[in-house]
Amino acid sequence: MTYIPITPSEREAMLATIGVKKVEDLFAVVPAAYRFPKLDLPPALTEMEAAAELGDLAASNETVRGDLISFLGAGMYNHYIPAVVDHILRRGEFYTAYTPYQPEISQGTLQAIFEYQSLMCALTGMEVSNASHYDGATAAAEAVNLAYAQFRGKRSKVVVSPTVHPQYRAVIRTYTQGMELTLVGDDPQADLEAGPESLAGFVDEDTMLLIVQYPDFFGRIYDYTNLIEAAHAKGALVCVVANPIALALFKTPGEMGADIVVGEGQPLGIPLWYGGPSLGFFTTRKKFVHKMAGRLVGETVDSRGQRAYVLTLTAREQHIKRERATSNICSNQGLLALASAVYLSVVGKQGLRQVAELCYHKAHYAAEQLSKLPGMGLCFSAPFFHEFSLCLNRPVEEVNAHLLEHGILGGYDLGQDYPALKDHLLIAVTEMNTKEEIDALVHVLAEVAHD
Repeated sequence: MTYIPITPSEREAMLATIGVKKVEDLFAVVPAAYRFPKLDLPPALTEMEAAAELGDLAASNETVRGDLISFLGAGMYNHYIPAVVDHILRRGEFYTAYTPYQPEISQGTLQAIFEYQSLMCALTGMEVSNASHYDGATAAAEAVNLAYAQFRGKRSKVVVSPTVHPQYRAVIRTYTQGMELTLVGDDPQADLEAGPESLAGFVDEDTMLLIVQYPDFFGRIYDYTNLIEAAHAKGALVCVVANPIALALFKTPGEMGADIVVGEGQPLGIPLWYGGPSLGFFTTRKKFVHKMAGRLVGETVDSRGQRAYVLTLTAREQHIKRERATSNICSNQGLLALASAVYLSVVGKQGLRQVAELCYHKAHYAAEQLSKLPGMGLCFSAPFFHEFSLCLNRPVEEVNAHLLEHGILGGYDLGQDYPALKDHLLIAVTEMNTKEEIDALVHVLAEVAHD
């Protein structure tokens, strides 16, 4: 944002208009002892000095772009981003735009969102998409809000698989505080070897929503078709938290019969950025569109018969009474939605499938090699996509520290969230990991295994 200072005469005019003589008078209501405290700050720097100091601080960071080999995933993944994505994002008409409330001057932004929505529907197998949420966890929590609105409080149970991302489950619990809801299934002590059928027993006539993840947090792939049918037989809705890259290779949640498909859009052309910002995609069936949070762009025809784009069904607090709004905390992550739209358009259907295949085959090569190490092995036998759980013969913290000494960013410590998985490492492999890097991981872990 550009800062445009005011002149002394303009300041005097503004103060006179509101009836005070000087700026300090504006803070008269603040007790004098706290009004202008002395701050323990270092001396001011010139612009050149500040730039040099910030540069030194930035140089101390290690990233996955040239500094470290990364095998860390757990929801955020290191994928290749074509150069054109950043080039388009930095165009002024997109980079500075915020909310497209004036369609007559926002056709480009509206069309970009419309294309994003269309691409996400094609990817998930659903019928309608909004213009995004803050992140995947927020999108999952908004799925609960949709189900609550759909049943108008007549059902009060939400079944959440324990293999849904722990942070997503935490956000769902935060969202539902104060609501007359019961969360079941969200138990890190549950039998993690059990398949989807184990969740069917939780679903009854009081269940409004069942939430599962595909692939699940441990990278495993299950076909949820039978579980979804069982949930529908009880009248419940089903939300699938999906990895968008995996959807290019496997059966879509839409084909399984899901009612809502949400997830993290970061793998689609968005850098890791130290964990954010990112993009939460949200897709659903057309019959639930009136309960869906967020912006929705529609295509129409203007007064001259030309194709045009407008915001539609914007049931937000800016437009209607707050208590009737679909969502009071929902953002159009427009720039990041554009990044995903550009990414998907550039790589295309076949290119995205190729990315998914590379992730799949490289991960399976890594799993095969690592499972041969003494004292280590794969934790689960179920099919997996590009993440897998590795059982270690010592603490994860110790193993990751050793890997970091060799320039390798290790996997996620599953014991943080699942007590039964102490000394278990979640390893992610993407198309960015070369065979040489995977072999280096195996070599360093072999050293650990023999210590």
